[in-house]
Amino acid sequence: MKDKVTESVLLAMVLATGGTMLPAAASEPRQPWAPGIESPGYVWNEQKGEKLLALKAEGNVIRGEIAFEVCQNCHGFGAPGDAEGRYPRLAGQHASVLIKQMTDVRAGRRDYPSEYPFLTEHIVNVQEIADVAAYLESLPVTSDNGKGRGDDLERGQALFVEDCETCHGVYGEGDAEGFFPRVSGQHYGYLVRESRDIRDGRRRNANPEMVDAIDDYTDEEIEAVADFMSRLPIDVPQEGSAEGS
Repeated sequence: MKDKVTESVLLAMVLATGGTMLPAAASEPRQPWAPGIESPGYVWNEQKGEKLLALKAEGNVIRGEIAFEVCQNCHGFGAPGDAEGRYPRLAGQHASVLIKQMTDVRAGRRDYPSEYPFLTEHIVNVQEIADVAAYLESLPVTSDNGKGRGDDLERGQALFVEDCETCHGVYGEGDAEGFFPRVSGQHYGYLVRESRDIRDGRRRNANPEMVDAIDDYTDEEIEAVADFMSRLPIDVPQEGSAEGS
């Protein structure tokens, strides 16, 4: 009981001082652990608990913008991320994908200890997760994302068409219903890092089908396909549209 009281007092002190009063070890909660792809019986994107509740909730863009303020120090105003790919571009990403990732971090299925403190129930509740996702999905995507060297795009395109296009779409637009993220407009550096982590088993909430698709990729092949994806068009042609219409 004493530990819980102490923890509550520490949290109140941190919030009152903008999070600068206490050292990180004292102020940041420890991320929990949940079974991931390394565990027998792992089910990708199992929809239950907080994830299911957030997916069923109706996200509010205005409330989401307010709740996202705590995230802007890293992800930037308007959620552009950074061109080097240390932080992903969240603007324009499918709300379903964002909810999946946030709740996976919160549950400890995706290891992200630096992000976890901003996703605890002390900071955002389930409704606010839906609100943030709706806000981020509503933001525009621009073509100023970080890109690779551009020296192996032909191989990158061939790999994308063979292994990635079915899920991520011809234009990298992703699929909200399938929980496949939009990759067009995403930073090259982030795409490379996450693809390597998925290939090497470090991304524990990864889709097993993607692991199978890229498990024999070399680093050079990952870089090539990531470079190609980072250059995909931002605007997807609408079905039935015609030139000059």
